[in-house]
Amino acid sequence: MSDVSVQEPAKSPPPERKGEAREEGNRWAAYLPTIKTTVAAVVLALLIGALLIIFSTPRVIESLKYFFSYPWDFFKFAGIAVWDGYTALVKGSVGSWNSIERTLERAAPLICAGLGVSLAFRSGLFNIGAQGQMLAGAIAAGYVGFHFDFPPGLHLLLAAVAAIAAGAVWGGIAGWLKAATGAHEVISTIMLNYVARFLMIYLLGKELFQRPNSNDRLSPPPAESATFPQVFGVHTGVLLAFLAALGVWWLLERSTTGFEMRAVGANPSAAATAGMHVQRTYFLAMALAGALAGLAAVMQILGQQDSLTENVAGTVGFDAITVALLGRATTLGPVLGGLLFGALSSGGLAMQAAAGVPPELAQVLQALIVLFVAAPALVRGVLRVKAEGDGGTVLAKGWGG
Repeated sequence: MSDVSVQEPAKSPPPERKGEAREEGNRWAAYLPTIKTTVAAVVLALLIGALLIIFSTPRVIESLKYFFSYPWDFFKFAGIAVWDGYTALVKGSVGSWNSIERTLERAAPLICAGLGVSLAFRSGLFNIGAQGQMLAGAIAAGYVGFHFDFPPGLHLLLAAVAAIAAGAVWGGIAGWLKAATGAHEVISTIMLNYVARFLMIYLLGKELFQRPNSNDRLSPPPAESATFPQVFGVHTGVLLAFLAALGVWWLLERSTTGFEMRAVGANPSAAATAGMHVQRTYFLAMALAGALAGLAAVMQILGQQDSLTENVAGTVGFDAITVALLGRATTLGPVLGGLLFGALSSGGLAMQAAAGVPPELAQVLQALIVLFVAAPALVRGVLRVKAEGDGGTVLAKGWGG
């Protein structure tokens, strides 16, 4: 009598695993409408940018004088102007390795600061203070970078830690004020931006920060031992920006602390009823946001070897708000938004040099993208797209108290 083998039925995954997979799938599906709206916003901004290129090109404007007698010239010159302008933008941002280097180095601080603003958003806070937090980080990184003499590697580590800690302290002040006194974080972070700016101006007037033999408000550059090494022309600090994004993703999506942040951001009253410490979460969120802004300063000072000046942070801290809005307060969003804005910044100069397009057009494109992203109903109305949910809606309720 032969043995008959009976094939066991395939084991189905445990119910909890099914629930987790379904929840993950629903989460990604919820973001699809947001992705569509964001892509549409970029496309609409580029279309309006094309019109601006057309009507800022002299020979196109000249052809309008005889448009009705020979319209072909207008369309030909308009097409050439748009093609040359956007071709120069692409080549200037990703068209060569030098362009890619420039794009990555400009994107890195935007990614870090944008992650900080997004983290605060997810906790229900509107962090307007990335600029001041960057300046605090820059002061610390610059001082440790040019004042001390440590071995390579250790010097870089100490300067970077000092910047991150200074940014965390500066952000933590606003978080503590919110938690302890109920002070509005929008107001406190704006005021702290001014405090950081004037603190920088004050320190640059002191001998301790003043560059020798210079009458300008300018510090010495950081020592070579305190700067990031370069690989293929790109400083290795850029890698930290992507690692920071991975860390923020893990914090928000996989940790208990991140769950509390998201819960407080969604409904602080319900979170408090569930036993979560809302005030502590506010403080922690702002301190972490400041630390990420301090990391953005690390990209500027120790990555690009910038000296301390009044404008060392540029507009990165304010651009970070637009990057976070563009990214809809997700983790991947600020990375893509930072890369996009870094490409626009890098390619803007190439547009002027190669196609004669004003470099300010890149800033106009950024503003248009943010305008359309911030007004999804407008985008859907223009493109006649039906609303499909809010996906990655920003959770910050800072304007409402």
